[in-house]
Amino acid sequence: FRGNTRVEEACEMYTRAANMFKIAKNWSAAGNAFCQAAKLHMQLQSKHDSATSFVDAGNAYKKADPQEAINCLNAAIDIYTDMGRFTIAAKHHITIAEIYEAELVDIEKAIAHYEQAADYYKGEESNRQVAFGKCLLKVAAYAAQLEQYQKAIEIYEQVGTNTMDNPLLKYSAKEYFFKAALCHFIVDELNAKLALEKYEEMFPAFTDSRECKLLKKLLEAHEEQNSEAYTEAVKEFDSISRLDQWLTTMLLRIKKSIQGEGDGDLK
Repeated sequence: FRGNTRVEEACEMYTRAANMFKIAKNWSAAGNAFCQAAKLHMQLQSKHDSATSFVDAGNAYKKADPQEAINCLNAAIDIYTDMGRFTIAAKHHITIAEIYEAELVDIEKAIAHYEQAADYYKGEESNRQVAFGKCLLKVAAYAAQLEQYQKAIEIYEQVGTNTMDNPLLKYSAKEYFFKAALCHFIVDELNAKLALEKYEEMFPAFTDSRECKLLKKLLEAHEEQNSEAYTEAVKEFDSISRLDQWLTTMLLRIKKSIQGEGDGDLK
């Protein structure tokens, strides 16, 4: 019993030290001290406290050592999944995915963690559906950038179909069908035409959207191999709804398939 008390005291001291290192902005030392506390909590069979300390360690390391932050967050995830706390595990998978995105620039690993988070959210109650959708959309966007178009199309169609019947979210459905159609377009013009017809049939409100009208103009320009008409249609759309980096990339990939465009741009 006395041994346990000593371990508890050591735990408290490591935690106090970690917080003092945080105040001093010595992030590596803070992360290390939280890690030690986490291991001692585990020794005391206190899983929840151990996981919390690993998360604190991860958050401290995030500012100094991204890989070590990932190691600590993975340790916390292992404990949470063992306890059946899948929603909180999903949240930490998202944090790891964000570190891979921003700090380590490893998109494949970011995708894997977003997919794992989506998988955990999927099994949870309906109020997690928004988080589930956000993770999937991240996966779709990166998959398209990596030219995994079929994967991106399936996700955009799935999320579009899920949102089009939701009064609060249906406005977003047109964006997802638009992105799915662009992915189709990069692969094959005929695929894009058929997909567009399918989306209009499934979601009649899509027909009147600016996105749908743009797609029809782009298809026409592409069919005629008219790069000027293509560029004009994009510029007109961009003057009202600014194109983000992802859309610009996809539209450029399509434009390059117009004969003689080479490395063309959208200007």
